[in-house]
Amino acid sequence: MIKEHDLVVLTQDLPEEGLRSGDVGTVVHIHEGGRGYEMEFMTLSGKTVAVATAMASQVRPVSSRDPRSRARTTGRGTSVAAAARAGHRGHS
Repeated sequence: MIKEHDLVVLTQDLPEEGLRSGDVGTVVHIHEGGRGYEMEFMTLSGKTVAVATAMASQVRPVSSRDPRSRARTTGRGTSVAAAARAGHRGHS
């Protein structure tokens, strides 16, 4: 079960948000008991790249088996996936 503040991996592109499958975000809100999620995607320096909503079928929990090498560059020079895996959640 995915909870608020959990890291999740997109399983589908969200082109309207500039996000691709494999990007990692932090759940900031759960819709309708887990039918959908609001997620924040950040750079390593803590800058928010996107806040996006996705259906449960479009995300999966981060696994301990996810390789660090799958991080992708957001086009802003920083990796969204690496920021999330590094544990930076943007919350104090």
